[in-house]
Amino acid sequence: MPQLDSAAWGSNPQPPAQGGSAPLGTPQASADLDAVGAGLDSLDAPVGDRRPGFWKRFAWGFLPPLGALAVLVVVWQILWAAAFWPEAQLPSPAAVWGEFWSIVADGQVFGFVWTSVHRAALGFFAGVLIGTPLGLVVAKVRVVRAAIGPLLTGLQSLPSVAWVPAAILWFGINDAAIYFVVLLGSVPSIANGLVSGIDQIPPILPRVGQVMGANRLSSARHILLPAALPGFLAGLKQGWAFSWRSLMAAELIALSPQLGVGLGAYLNQGSSFNSMETVIAAIFLILLVGVGIELIVFRPLERAVLRARGLTSSL
Repeated sequence: MPQLDSAAWGSNPQPPAQGGSAPLGTPQASADLDAVGAGLDSLDAPVGDRRPGFWKRFAWGFLPPLGALAVLVVVWQILWAAAFWPEAQLPSPAAVWGEFWSIVADGQVFGFVWTSVHRAALGFFAGVLIGTPLGLVVAKVRVVRAAIGPLLTGLQSLPSVAWVPAAILWFGINDAAIYFVVLLGSVPSIANGLVSGIDQIPPILPRVGQVMGANRLSSARHILLPAALPGFLAGLKQGWAFSWRSLMAAELIALSPQLGVGLGAYLNQGSSFNSMETVIAAIFLILLVGVGIELIVFRPLERAVLRARGLTSSL
């Protein structure tokens, strides 16, 4: 193959680029590089806010669960009409609605819900105050993680109802026993969620904080917690679910006039009087509170976190 003289290429010692690209160092090549850089910048730029309106968000948030509930009621009505089970085991939807409406009409339902929800909320917030620093220590101190990391996982898998007899023997039948059970249900989930979120943080972020002079407290507040927020939020959701389940277990077993009547005690009343209408109404109320907290509290928080990180396709 004949060799080409480099003088034929002018001052640029590189051969002409193939595929129609301009030679490096020419104005056309600079323009192409600027275009590529602008394209990469546009990929990094946040997508414009396409947040749907209030009514559209309301429809997507509430109408699908209501539709699923309607289908469940229709299937329930069909099974009741077929009389596969006696009335004492499977009452009609109308009978359960009558029981539910009776406690709504006389105002008892508000007392039941308030007694349980405020206990669960207080126990959950106490769990957040305990589980957050615990999760930070477990995630960042290797000795602590090796010592109590498996214990947290084991406590998370332990059914909360197993703690109720011990709590009654230790504290008596009072609010302390109930809050103890709620804490043991929520703290492991919250701490493990934060540990999981911190484990997924790119290592460069804590190093940048150290270079900029951040101490451990500042690094935890301004770097670790914000960067681990998606995983931490998942732990909070699971912590609330475990708090609610633990509370129901405690209220079902720990019964006392000084504790008042919550949803768990109301469910126990239905079981004691062999009233399946009361049992199903209590289960419906427990489920309604759980779904309501998810739709009103945690789902908006999750959407805000995803939107702040540009993950709008997940919304």
